[in-house]
Amino acid sequence: MKKTPFRLTPYQVQWLLVVGFVTVGYAIYIRYLAIEFSGTALACDAGLQSLLCKARALATTLFRNSVFGITAVVIATLHLIRPSIVLLTLGLIAAGLGIVLYNVVLSGLAIGLLILGFARPAPATA
Repeated sequence: MKKTPFRLTPYQVQWLLVVGFVTVGYAIYIRYLAIEFSGTALACDAGLQSLLCKARALATTLFRNSVFGITAVVIATLHLIRPSIVLLTLGLIAAGLGIVLYNVVLSGLAIGLLILGFARPAPATA
């Protein structure tokens, strides 16, 4: 019995493109307009209570503890064991955030594991 490798349909590829661009775009927005932009950083450090400052504080806390990279590696490992579009989407989100928000090593490893998931056979369907 021949097992077919995990393949994506065109709609799934389009979904992953949209999710990837939105995720990386938001991460770039947070990094360059909230974390590294001195005007926003000074205002947030002075006590401004805006949604951007709360997103900045959350992103800073998460990337200092390597949450993006660790989450991406865990999800990518699960995707390598049992490939699915849900795990691929979640792994892409975590890795995209991690690459832009300073968790490059672990997120790069996760991207490699996500790519290796395409060499695995697809789960059996009923």
